[in-house]
Amino acid sequence: MQRLQFEAILRSRIVESAEGLNRSGVSFATFATARCNPQFWDLTAKGGFQIKAGVTPAQGIRDIFTNGGQYAFECATAMVIVLYKAVLDSILESEFNRIFADMLLYDWHYDSDLKLIQVQGSHKSSPGDILYFNNPDVSPDTLEWKGENVVKLKENLFYGHGIGILPARGIIDSLNQHRRPEATISAYMTDEVIYPDFIYLSQFAPEGYREVERSLSTSYQQEHGRRVYAVIGGRRYARR
Repeated sequence: MQRLQFEAILRSRIVESAEGLNRSGVSFATFATARCNPQFWDLTAKGGFQIKAGVTPAQGIRDIFTNGGQYAFECATAMVIVLYKAVLDSILESEFNRIFADMLLYDWHYDSDLKLIQVQGSHKSSPGDILYFNNPDVSPDTLEWKGENVVKLKENLFYGHGIGILPARGIIDSLNQHRRPEATISAYMTDEVIYPDFIYLSQFAPEGYREVERSLSTSYQQEHGRRVYAVIGGRRYARR
């Protein structure tokens, strides 16, 4: 039951993290124009962020949310940042720094201990899931808008980096503005659903939080009207 309750905790933290990143002041950028706070991260030649020596992963992730104006990145990196912040808020900080040491933020690159799972069935997705909107007729002049990774916040409300918090129709309309002139195919939500391995990560949760987790788990289930479940599966990921 503790492991099942942990899923509700982490899902709620993913939603909170997505909303927090939306408020943080971070900007959208391609890999070529990405930027980060040099006090915490080294900018790689490919536009990724490598945690600096002497800085913990927890410090680096928190700085993105507190000094967002110094950061710019694309939507896949945003999703990984959201997940890392949610996990940081759900497990022991010492364990977070241990299992995610030498952190690199770049596209859908992520540490193996995050253990992302991909399944099919976006129509059955829950708050805290990551979904993808495809834009097949994207303009060759704006290839960065060939799709949008989003976090589901509640029924028909999503956070997409560079787009903001909108219902599905709003995400689609935004992507459709970046189609080629003769476009005939609208952007659409794909069937892929991504989430972290809740059972694996639950082993790093602090024992002292169990009662708090039970309370939050109950309120989360009541708010979203869903049954908590856990799945272990193969790790795959969607690309922008």
